[in-house]
Amino acid sequence: MSKVVVDVLKEAFPSSIIDVIIFRNETTIILKKDDILKVCKFLRDHQKCQFNYLSDLCGADKFTPENRFEVIYNLLSIPLKHRIRLKIFTEELNPTVPTVCNIWESANWYEREAYDMYGIIFDGHPDLRRMYMPEDFEYFPLRKNFPLMGVPGSLPLPENNPKN
Repeated sequence: MSKVVVDVLKEAFPSSIIDVIIFRNETTIILKKDDILKVCKFLRDHQKCQFNYLSDLCGADKFTPENRFEVIYNLLSIPLKHRIRLKIFTEELNPTVPTVCNIWESANWYEREAYDMYGIIFDGHPDLRRMYMPEDFEYFPLRKNFPLMGVPGSLPLPENNPKN
């Protein structure tokens, strides 16, 4: 079924698709960031796709000079019983992507979590604020450059050689 979806997308958005990866019967479509909204609306509304449920959205830090952050969308078509994964990239200095909250309401908390943990800003999000960390926290804990021992001075650490 994912071959049908890929073919439909290639026909509708030939310049939007960067790559298609099929691994262990799972299809990942890498898209241009600027085209994510129109592709998502198309996938939700097209008769052969019907991706009516965003089952997950997450961020990832590749820690590379270009395209440092990934945003991964896991879509499910309940009526047609198939899945697909979309992936876009964004830069370190301006990690912004458009929100898909207007397409799938389930994106709300997923996008907030990606913002809180990676600092990825979702333009147009109705309530983009931190979920886990305090609002004034200056760091993003899942970035690969986050200090392994935590923020210096924020919590007392146990001694290296505890006395018996």
